[in-house]
Amino acid sequence: MKLRSLRLRLLFMALVANALALAISGVGLVYLFERHVEQRIDSELETYLNQLAGLVTFAPDGTATISTPLSDPRFDQPLSGLYWQVGDDARGTLLRSRSLWDTTLALPRDTLGNGAVHRHELAGPGKAQLIVRERSITYRTGGDNRTLRIAVGIDASEARTAARAFAGDLIPSLILLGAVLLGAAWAQVQLGLRPLEEIRRGVGAIRSGIRRRLPHDFPEEVMPLAEEVNNLLDAQEKAIEQARASAGDLAHGLKTPLTALAADARALRERGDAETARNIEDIAEAMHRHIERALTKARLRGSQRTATPVAPLAERLIQTIRKTPLGSALQWENEIAPHVSAAIDPDDLAELLGNIIENAAKWARTRVCLSSIARDGIVTVVIDDDGPGIPEASRHAVLERGVRLDQTKSGSGLGLAIVGDIVEAYGGELTLEESPLGGLRVGVKLPSARRAPHTQPH
Repeated sequence: MKLRSLRLRLLFMALVANALALAISGVGLVYLFERHVEQRIDSELETYLNQLAGLVTFAPDGTATISTPLSDPRFDQPLSGLYWQVGDDARGTLLRSRSLWDTTLALPRDTLGNGAVHRHELAGPGKAQLIVRERSITYRTGGDNRTLRIAVGIDASEARTAARAFAGDLIPSLILLGAVLLGAAWAQVQLGLRPLEEIRRGVGAIRSGIRRRLPHDFPEEVMPLAEEVNNLLDAQEKAIEQARASAGDLAHGLKTPLTALAADARALRERGDAETARNIEDIAEAMHRHIERALTKARLRGSQRTATPVAPLAERLIQTIRKTPLGSALQWENEIAPHVSAAIDPDDLAELLGNIIENAAKWARTRVCLSSIARDGIVTVVIDDDGPGIPEASRHAVLERGVRLDQTKSGSGLGLAIVGDIVEAYGGELTLEESPLGGLRVGVKLPSARRAPHTQPH
C-alpha cells in the first residue's frame, strides 16, 4: 500500500534504515566478541603451554614426568573442559591430565618444528569440540635430544556460551538504542517538515486576508516553492484585474445605450404609447440587472481577503443612511462587538451590509438593530427590523435577482440577491428569519479573520 503521508514515508524509511543498521551492528559486535573470546582462549592456552613445558622433567631412566600440578584445578577434575597431554612421535602419549580420564587427544600427525605452535579443533571427551594448541619442544636429557609434543585444550562451547550471553545482553541494548534513534528521527522529520507547515499556514493567512504574500524567510530548500506560490498569486491577481477591467468596460459601455432606451421610453410614454414604453422599460431593467450582476461578479473575482473590522464599517453605513429620508426617522442600534473582524474585502462588506441596511430602512417602521456573534471561526452579523417581515414561503423568492414582493417600493430588486452573491463567493451563508422585533431578521455568516475558509471568492 502506498503511503500518502510524507511524514510516514520518512519515518518508515528511518525505521527500516535503523533496523538494518542495528542488525548489522549486532551481528558484527557478536562476531567481534567471539573473536575476542577466542583470542583470550588462545592466550590462556599459550600460558598453560608455557607452564607445562617448564614443568616437564625426566627420570634417570628417561621417563617424562610433571614435577608439580598446573595452577588451574580444572586439570584435576574429570571432564572439566580443560585438558593437557604430553607425548612424542615414537612412544605416543606419555602423560595426560586427570581431567581427560581415560581419553586421549587424537592430535593430527603433522610436522612441527622446534618451538612451533599449531592450533587444532578436534573432538574431546564426550565428543565435545575442543580448541587445542600444540607445541613441539626439544629437551636435552642424558646427552640426547628428545622432542615432545605438548598440547593444551579447552571446550569450545565455553566461547559459544559466552557469545550467546553477550548477544542476550546486547539485544535489549540495541532495541533501546533503536527506540532512541526512532525518536530522534521523528524529531528530525518534525523539524524538517516545519517549513511546509509554515507555508500551509501562510497560504491560509493569505486566504483569510491577514497577509497578501508569503514571506521570504523560509529555508533555501523550500524557498523556491514559496516564490512559485507568490508568483502564482501575482499572475492570478493580474489576470483577475484584466478580467475585471474587461467586464467593467463592457458593463459601462452598455449603460449609455440603456440610458438612451430609457429616454426613448419616456418619449413614447409622453406621446401616449404607454404599452410600448413599458415593454422597453422592462427590457432595459432586465439588461440593467445583468449589467449589475456582471459588475458584481467581476469585482468579487478580484477581491482580496483582508481582516475587516465589522463594527466601524457598519457605523459609517448607519450614519450615511441616517442622512436619507428613509433612515432619518428610524432608531438605529449598532450592537456589533468592536473586536469582530471578517475575512472579506472591505468594499464587498460595505456593499453587503449597505444593501441589507438599505432594505431594512425601506421596510422598518421605527427601529433597526445590528448585532454579531463570533464562534468557531465564523462571524455572524444579524440585522433585525420591525417592519412587516416576509412570509416564510416567499423568503426564497426575494433572493432571486429582480424579484420584488411589493412593486410600490422603489429599487431594482437586486439588493438581497447581490448580498447572496457576495456571501456565497466568500463561502458564507445568508439566512432570512422572523425577527424578535416583529419584522425580518437577516443573518450573514462569514469566515472570521482568524481562520480562513476552504473557498476563494469566485
